[in-house]
Amino acid sequence: MGDTPRGGTAAPPADRPDRRPERDRQLSIGGVLAVLREEFPEVTISKIRFLESEGLVEPQRSPGGYRKFGTADVERLARILRLQRDHYLPLKVIREQLDAEAAESAAGAPAGAGAAAEPPHDPRVDRATLLRTAAVGEEELASWEEFGLVAPDADGLYDADAAAVARLVAELGSYGLQARHLRGLKAAADRDAGLVEQVVGPLRRHRSPQTRAHAESTAERLIELSARLHATLVRSSLRVAGG
Repeated sequence: MGDTPRGGTAAPPADRPDRRPERDRQLSIGGVLAVLREEFPEVTISKIRFLESEGLVEPQRSPGGYRKFGTADVERLARILRLQRDHYLPLKVIREQLDAEAAESAAGAPAGAGAAAEPPHDPRVDRATLLRTAAVGEEELASWEEFGLVAPDADGLYDADAAAVARLVAELGSYGLQARHLRGLKAAADRDAGLVEQVVGPLRRHRSPQTRAHAESTAERLIELSARLHATLVRSSLRVAGG
């Protein structure tokens, strides 16, 4: 359960932090776990490592390779867990909100002032913005929508995933691949989504808010693993086809 440095050496015993760690205190991942479990009893070291792998927190490393979390890191982790538990926000929205607040702070705004005065940032874009960012015309976007690659929501807006899909499809188009060539990828993605839902569906319907929040991180991890497996299988198939 402890943190293992690069090289495989066993980690030192976990810190035994006070209930409110000092501002300049550095904690190991075990110490962070002890602090967070006072409010989030179901949090695990794997969860903390997952949030780090997603770029939501960036602890320092000691010369021996151990993670060292400052007080700001611990507070950020607690904020992320609250947003998941209390508001059921996906990680990508949490990251955007925290990054926007950090940008405001760096620009000289009082800490928390923007978050208190403004509603959470809406990452969705309208059709004109999507066309501009993907650098395509109406005809191409209509083709993508016809084949189910991109679709607006009930408000006629496109979420962050739709915008990302549009940019990727546009880049594939520069190699001569059109929407009709990508139907197989869309079908495979739908099947993968069904597999992920089989795993996280019961968690999302659980009475416990912590369990429902855990469903989101589990889904993100399964999506990552599925994408890596797909890329590896494509490379393997190309090697076989190439002789």
